[in-house]
Amino acid sequence: MAIKIILIAAFFVVMLGVGVYCRKKATDVNGFVLGGRSVGPWLTAFAFGTSYFSAVIFVGYAGQFGWNFGLSSTWIGLGNAFIGSLLAWVVLGRRTRVMTHALDSKTMPDFFGLRFNSPALKIVASVIVFVFLIPYTASLFNGLSRLFTMAFPAVDYAWCVVVMAVLTGIYVIIGGYMATAVNDFIQGLIMLGGIVAVIVLVLGKSGGFTESITALANVSSSETANFPGAFASFFGPQPLSLLFVVLLTSLGTWGLPQMVGKFYAIKSESSITKGTIISTFFAIVVAGGCYFLGGFGRLFTTPEAVKANGYDSIIPSMLSSLDRDLMIGIVLVLVLSASMSTLSSLVLTSSSTITLDLIAPAVKKFDEKKKVVCMRVFVAFFIVVSAFIAIIQANPEFKISFIAQLMGVSWGALAGAFLAPFLYSLYWKKTTKASVWVSFVLGVGIMTANLVCTFTGTTFISPFFSSPINAGVLAMLVGLIVVPLVSLVTPKPKKEDMERIFSCYSAEVVVHAKSSLKEKE
Repeated sequence: MAIKIILIAAFFVVMLGVGVYCRKKATDVNGFVLGGRSVGPWLTAFAFGTSYFSAVIFVGYAGQFGWNFGLSSTWIGLGNAFIGSLLAWVVLGRRTRVMTHALDSKTMPDFFGLRFNSPALKIVASVIVFVFLIPYTASLFNGLSRLFTMAFPAVDYAWCVVVMAVLTGIYVIIGGYMATAVNDFIQGLIMLGGIVAVIVLVLGKSGGFTESITALANVSSSETANFPGAFASFFGPQPLSLLFVVLLTSLGTWGLPQMVGKFYAIKSESSITKGTIISTFFAIVVAGGCYFLGGFGRLFTTPEAVKANGYDSIIPSMLSSLDRDLMIGIVLVLVLSASMSTLSSLVLTSSSTITLDLIAPAVKKFDEKKKVVCMRVFVAFFIVVSAFIAIIQANPEFKISFIAQLMGVSWGALAGAFLAPFLYSLYWKKTTKASVWVSFVLGVGIMTANLVCTFTGTTFISPFFSSPINAGVLAMLVGLIVVPLVSLVTPKPKKEDMERIFSCYSAEVVVHAKSSLKEKE
């Protein structure tokens, strides 16, 4: 117990120390929200990765998808690395940094408002962010409950939530984006080392890698009676469902405000190149490691136990078999790191969106100082609301099952609404305001309809698309198809406006010869 407490206490002291150290970077809006647009490659890459992977991934998704797909769930982690990280940086990174800087945009709703000269688009996008990030934030606490119950049986989960919420709030409120980025770097290092250590020790309990694969190949279930060795196979027992999970958790990040926002703060061209490599490596180890570990879940628990206790019990069952206080303490710090890094990113995104995109346009004489104060107040507000929901949701007497359902819907709604219009807006001058409205309506509408069908027990389109994951992929794909089609048949934006906006890509810059050769000597 002493080892666990010392590790967690040391972790919190470091987090708070970073917040105090970075307070001078958070004196104005640009510094508080974007770190002055001067964040280097390591901090940006780790901020991107730690915002991507939270306790929901480590405890919930790794356990659930590892159980359903076996070892093939590793493809989810690899998809997150190469589609959600590598391609996201290559396709979005540079253009997002250049255009948002030229427009002086600080949030995704602000980008839509300035790109299409539409205050209404900005307001509606802000509402979508506000509505769907709250349950997302609350869900981050859920992955902690079982682990802390396992490590500290005498400590109420509610106290764990309160302490985590308070400490996260302090360092974000004091230090803003820069404190979040520095802490994300520290937390990312913990996640990298912790994942590797856990995999080595867990597989060691089953006799090593080869023996674990053999044991997994011998596992059978009623769903795979006609597919011997399904859980150790290359694509697993449900390849189509696996593909949709890969698409939602990988391509979906391209439309999430808290992820895309990391590109706004990039410092330089070299930061993009280095950040792409670092972020991809981080995702391979952390996401690939989490899902790879989850694939062995059937070796550590039974179908009866999972049916009784849920998918969230699988990873804790693995860890309880380690029987090492030091390792359990490291895992607790790992999960805290994953949760707090994502939590800080989400509340910073939510508070900046509400302050800059909803309140600021409606309030006169709203100077920089007042905006920063307002954002700090909303950081506290979002953390309090999320912690309250998490505590209520975890209480057996007041358990609200729809919160968990809404978490699945929130990812699909945000990505379905924002991915297509944001992507096309960076590349295509003919993207129209009407197409953005259609994407907003369809993305939110599809996921809301899916949620309603879940509550009423009715089928949404088909049994396959009744899953929030599959419906989320449908929302994204529909947006990618509909935005260009609607743009072709609706009034085009003014040519002079588009030339002005896209001129940022044509601006001449001076680079060293090692980066570019002269056309003529």
